[in-house]
Amino acid sequence: MDITRAHAMNRTHISEVTILGFGNLQHFKYFFFLLFLFIYLLTITGNSVIILLVSTYYRLQSPMYILLGNLSFSDILLTTNIVPSMLNVTLLGVSNVSLRSCIVQYLVYGGSACMECLLLTVMSYDRYLAICNPLHYTTIMDLKLCLYLVLCSWILGFTATLIPVLIMQTLWFCGPNVIDHFFCDFVPLLELSCSDVSVAKYVVFALSSLATVLPFGFITFTYVCIFLTILRITSVTGRQKTFSTCSSHLAIVCIYYGALFAMYAVPSGQQSVAMKKGVSLMYTVVTPLLNPIIYSLRNQEIKLAIQKYLSVCRICYRNLIKVKA
Repeated sequence: MDITRAHAMNRTHISEVTILGFGNLQHFKYFFFLLFLFIYLLTITGNSVIILLVSTYYRLQSPMYILLGNLSFSDILLTTNIVPSMLNVTLLGVSNVSLRSCIVQYLVYGGSACMECLLLTVMSYDRYLAICNPLHYTTIMDLKLCLYLVLCSWILGFTATLIPVLIMQTLWFCGPNVIDHFFCDFVPLLELSCSDVSVAKYVVFALSSLATVLPFGFITFTYVCIFLTILRITSVTGRQKTFSTCSSHLAIVCIYYGALFAMYAVPSGQQSVAMKKGVSLMYTVVTPLLNPIIYSLRNQEIKLAIQKYLSVCRICYRNLIKVKA
């Protein structure tokens, strides 16, 4: 720590943070505001429909779809934590928030991200049991185990983020109070501190490795086993039918981890600010939208449930028209 920052640390403590957002896009701010708002509304609607279907349609009352419903809820939490404030900074150019609110936003963001890593791992285990050990699937992956694994994913995900947040509370933030991003992430927050942040960085590196790398390794292992099992199926139709039961989950895993590794695996010195914002935008805005789209397009049970509810809505609408007539 240099003398200037040490002296500043003794005099000041910032309480407000300025989020710069997309400063180079101000000439198109109304276009991007409407675009982000449209994507956000689609994301909320799509994931809410998934939750509604899983909660009310009897054929979706199984572990696979209960996990999917929690994934949709996590996506709503993630995007609602980021997008409203992003819309504000897109429209105004900059946004001022309290340091406490900034840290809370990181807590919700990090907790949701870690939780999704763990939940995708549980979903891959569910698909592994269903394809590689189908005779014992219902006895192993029963409703009790499913709910237990979901609860553990939520608790461990937010605990892994709460620890660095508690460490962050011991740091002294003396500025500058400017974050060149559209939300409060861990590294931009540390750059505001005058304290020694090496412990915080080591802790986050260790926790993020446990919450992302280990689950990714487990997911890779399960899909190797799944592919080997599929290859042993003699008929082409049987292979396609079996693969279709896990293809939606595999697509989401590829999109999710692809964006996650692009954000954090590439050294920050090799990424421009614009590239960081672009990849973060893909992860926090686009990915939550793709999850319900992929499942609604590729999953036959979800499509059947949507068609059933649409037919019920049409019948209700016709009955309503007849009553008014």
